[in-house]
Amino acid sequence: MAAEDKDNKKVSVKVGKIVDEISKLSVLELSDLVNELQDKLGVSPIAMAAPAAAPAASAGDASADSAADEGGNKTVVLTDSGANKIAVIKAIREINQNLGLKEAKDMTEAVPAEILKDAKAEEAKEAAEKLKAAGASVELK
Repeated sequence: MAAEDKDNKKVSVKVGKIVDEISKLSVLELSDLVNELQDKLGVSPIAMAAPAAAPAASAGDASADSAADEGGNKTVVLTDSGANKIAVIKAIREINQNLGLKEAKDMTEAVPAEILKDAKAEEAKEAAEKLKAAGASVELK
């Protein structure tokens, strides 16, 4: 048996019932549901938004870029989380998807914090650019 949703796509009766039940949940309950499904299925969200353009590099940031070009394993250190901590937290979680919201928030408050350790130079440079685009100051070691 199949039911049709409002877009005329055929869905199973089971899926239709689940959708009906989910639509009755509050936003907090939906958040809990998503977290439980991620834990049970062993998946994590993937950011789908295009990265924002990086702001112009200051004199302090130029040294980080040259360090990334040298090669070898690098460590990305957050030196200042900037004014937009939420964007920095999102960038940290995008770089290290194993971190939870609380861990990423704690990193923005306890600077200097190692965001990425023993990473390839290219990967470290990309991580530094994401953090800079979010408004943070970083250092590559």
